[in-house]
Amino acid sequence: MADKEALYLKLPVTLQNIFCSLEGWRIKRSRFGGAFQTLLLEAESRTFWSVEHIQAYCDQRLRAFIRHCAHTVPFYRRRFQECGISPNDIQTLKDLQYLPILTKEEVQVHYPELVSEAVPKEQQIITHTSGTTGGGLRFATTLRAAQEQWATWWRYRRWHGIQLGTLCGYFGGRSVVPLSQSRPPFWRYNIPGKQIMFSAYHMSPANLGYYIDELRRRRPPWLHGYPSLLALLAAYILESGIDLGYEVRWVTTGAENLLAQQAILIERAFGVRPKQHYGMAEAVANFSECEYGALHVDEDFAAVEFVPHPSGLGFKVIGTNFTNLATPMLRYDIGDIVTLSDNVCTCGRPGRVVATVDGRNEDYVILKSGARIGRMDHIFKDMVNIREAQIYQRRIGELIIRIVCGSRYNEDDEKVLLREVRKRVGEDTEILLEYVNQIRRSRTGKLRLVISEIEQGKLEKSGCL
Repeated sequence: MADKEALYLKLPVTLQNIFCSLEGWRIKRSRFGGAFQTLLLEAESRTFWSVEHIQAYCDQRLRAFIRHCAHTVPFYRRRFQECGISPNDIQTLKDLQYLPILTKEEVQVHYPELVSEAVPKEQQIITHTSGTTGGGLRFATTLRAAQEQWATWWRYRRWHGIQLGTLCGYFGGRSVVPLSQSRPPFWRYNIPGKQIMFSAYHMSPANLGYYIDELRRRRPPWLHGYPSLLALLAAYILESGIDLGYEVRWVTTGAENLLAQQAILIERAFGVRPKQHYGMAEAVANFSECEYGALHVDEDFAAVEFVPHPSGLGFKVIGTNFTNLATPMLRYDIGDIVTLSDNVCTCGRPGRVVATVDGRNEDYVILKSGARIGRMDHIFKDMVNIREAQIYQRRIGELIIRIVCGSRYNEDDEKVLLREVRKRVGEDTEILLEYVNQIRRSRTGKLRLVISEIEQGKLEKSGCL
């Protein structure tokens, strides 16, 4: 994968666009082919089921999933024996409390035992995530599980009128433009996926005008991406007094929390309130925002528990991914904290309502060019021998990376880490690695991945007018 990306970054822009489109075609065929349309229609048919109906559906799937785990997954065969319980003891969501909570570290250490014996290797798709702790996690899923997740995400988008095939201006963390490139275009095209993929690593004040010019030229009605990046663009539009010159119909966000000040900036700049959803690669929970602004738990997608946090400041999100038969995760601790709402949403959807999510708030990393980068988790996605990591910036041009090593971490891991960081911050940034036994948490026990001591890098300050 590293060699493939290195080759891509050396190609001329025209060939990079062809490569992006070929990859976009592959992804489109995988995600949206086969059973996807059926899964989407089935998911949409459940949108307004009653609470009782959706609970019965969830419990039915959960019981089948528990049997699958107990009979085909070595880790769970042992866990059920150690707990002295039978799969038949778990009939409903409430019964999951009989099992211990599964941690990310346990998945990293015991991964081979967590793969189901019933899913042939040729049917397994390897995916990865870093989450909010910076520790890498690679695990198997299946094509059907991936399509069901995307069906749930497109159900939410279609609630708001976005259809497959809508042209999208995408602001995410993929390295589509070489960091060394100093002149536009700072974007690449995924033609089959109908995406203009804007670089997150070139969004300096000197370059943002080019981004605006491309938006005016292509006029994508839908903008999607990290709220930290969309808020940067929105702040630039407002501070410069720019008229975008066309109507943006939808703005959606993901991967990070959408903060109140970011939502205000985005709405003022683009004339539309951003919508958000909460999901993750592990597929153990999903929340989707309805047209009234309520964040509903997608109860039909995963078994989600809210366990009181010891601090008393909210609830831990504990999820069970009953769509993924390849690597089942029972009672997986995502590491995020939420508060819940007692309000009954007038939209009529049955899912519980989440008021706030704490766990994905990151400061910006500021490059010497002035570009501000939000969401740096891509660096750690394949770093399975890192337990936790944190990026700390006290001055422009320098990064301190704090690392809690796993037992198998070695010099090769360090070289890979430095290479991944360099791809995103360039050769002119000083990188200091600091190996520690533990990383300080917030009072709710959260680990923030990026912390900046630079005023314009602080998330709570950035973008405020």
